[in-house]
Amino acid sequence: MTNPPTSSGLTGVAEAARQAPGRGLPPVHLWHPDHCGEIDILIRADGVWMHEGSPIGRAELMRLFSTVLRKDPDGYHLVTPVEKLKIAVEDLPFRAVAVREEGEALIFTTDQGDEAAAGPDHAIIVETDATTGEPAPRVHVRGDLWARIARPVFYELVERAQEADGRLAVRSGGVTFPLGPEGAGL
Repeated sequence: MTNPPTSSGLTGVAEAARQAPGRGLPPVHLWHPDHCGEIDILIRADGVWMHEGSPIGRAELMRLFSTVLRKDPDGYHLVTPVEKLKIAVEDLPFRAVAVREEGEALIFTTDQGDEAAAGPDHAIIVETDATTGEPAPRVHVRGDLWARIARPVFYELVERAQEADGRLAVRSGGVTFPLGPEGAGL
């Protein structure tokens, strides 16, 4: 027997995520329920998930919610076959907290356990703050969801980088990704 839905919508979201077969991700791109409102969940810029102003302490629950996360033109939502609840995200929903090399691919691991092999389907993009010059690197994870590359991971990329067309770049999956603008002293 399942728990009845709560007014917050958390039970329905958790139940839909649990029903994903194996460790695979639910097909949120196929679900188009009516918008049910907003839920007081915030993913802070530092990757901490908050609910009603308090950190969500259970990593399993955050992982569960991350599997039903989707970005639509009007923002980020937790989506089930019957519910669509808008949440707030300060920066990007995930953090790339590790990178490893497998063959000719750089494999990023996010704070929620997702893996993305940089290449044609998973770009690495480094934007630079016009005022401070500080790099803001990110890697594509899935759908329209991206992970902010953590500073230590970015330093690892810089250590692996080689010069290409006058800038530092890394190669992965047959694609060259510049790590900064031309002439940037990384």
